[in-house]
Amino acid sequence: MMKIAPSLLSCDFTELKEEVRRLEEAGVDYLHFDVMDGRFVPNISFGLPILAQLREITELTIDSHLMIEEPERYIEAFAEAGSDIITVHIEATCHIHRAIQQIKQTGKKAGVTLNPGTSVEQLLPVLQEVDLVLVMTVNPGFGGQSFIGSMADKIQFLADYRMQHRLDFEIEVDGGVNEQTAAVCRQAGADVLVAGSYFFGHEDYQTPTSILRGE
Repeated sequence: MMKIAPSLLSCDFTELKEEVRRLEEAGVDYLHFDVMDGRFVPNISFGLPILAQLREITELTIDSHLMIEEPERYIEAFAEAGSDIITVHIEATCHIHRAIQQIKQTGKKAGVTLNPGTSVEQLLPVLQEVDLVLVMTVNPGFGGQSFIGSMADKIQFLADYRMQHRLDFEIEVDGGVNEQTAAVCRQAGADVLVAGSYFFGHEDYQTPTSILRGE
C-alpha cells in the first residue's frame, strides 16, 4: 500500500500538537520534516528544537529531509533529536557514501535524494546501501510548485533497477504531489508520497490520505 508523508512545512505551527493528532487519526505513515539552511536551498525552515518536541508527541515515523550543505556535520544531532529516517542530497556532499554510513551508524534508516537537474545514474554506486531514495519532482526550497512531469522517468528507472537487482529501498516522491500527479507516481512505481500544500489544503486529512493512496 502507498505510504503517505505529509510535509509539516505546510502545517499550522501555532497548532502543531493538534495537527499531529489529526494526522495520526487520518492514518498517515510518515511525518516529512524539511530542513533548509538558506545555503543549499534559498530558504530557511525549522531545525533540531522543533524536531525534538515533535518526537515527544508522536510515535509516527519522522522522515527528516536535510536540504543542507555538509550534512555530515549534523547527522548525529538529527538522529539524537528523534529522526527515524535521515535523507541527504547527493549534491550537498562530496562524500555521499560516507554520509550514508554515518546515518547507518546512528541506527537510523538512510535516504539519498537528488534534485530535478541531477541524473539518476549518479545514485547507482550507493543504491545497495540505502533504505530510501527520494526523487525531487520540483526544485527544492519552496512549497506550492508544479510537478515536473519528466521526473516520472526517474521513478520508473529506480523501480526497474530495484526489481532487476533485487533491492528493497523505498522510492519516495516530493514536489507538486496532488490527486493527478499521485496517479502518475503510483504508476511509475513510487512507494511513498510527500504532500504539503495539497494535503493541508483539506479540512479533513483523511480525504487527501485516501486520495493519494488511490483508494
